[in-house]
Amino acid sequence: MYIGESFVGSGPNAAHINVLVGPRTGPVGQALANSLAAPRMGYIPFMTCLQPNVPVKPATLFVAKADLRGETHENMTWGPAQAGVAKGVQECLLEGVLPAEAENDWAVVAAVWVNWSAGDAEEVFANNYRATREAIARAMSNLPTLAQVAEASKQPCNPFYNPVQ
Repeated sequence: MYIGESFVGSGPNAAHINVLVGPRTGPVGQALANSLAAPRMGYIPFMTCLQPNVPVKPATLFVAKADLRGETHENMTWGPAQAGVAKGVQECLLEGVLPAEAENDWAVVAAVWVNWSAGDAEEVFANNYRATREAIARAMSNLPTLAQVAEASKQPCNPFYNPVQ
């Protein structure tokens, strides 16, 4: 199993993606099956599609990290965020970031943050596309390195908090 993460953009249209990537016969496939079979109120996991009736390869589960709140947020999640994830996953397979056997034998679980205030569909699409590509590339390269983690541990911060040191 490979694990990756990427945060792209700023403000309400930013994207934060976490991915699990690996064979369907392993824990990633089990996570996909379990999540798809057990939706929770406000969190509806769904198969990521490039177009209606054209699912991404490898099979990719879109899991919303923010509960769905209102028509605009739902549309941003199901529309541009899903399209960005779909394009990112598909390009990773077509460009060889994912191995050829991933096409039919692997799965991806993408946990996707869409801010409740997101309102720019093109920016949401672009940020989710880039974040998905980065998260998968980092996962497949086992990034970050221990040296990168050690350096980052000197000044932990994120878009929501920057400690005074």
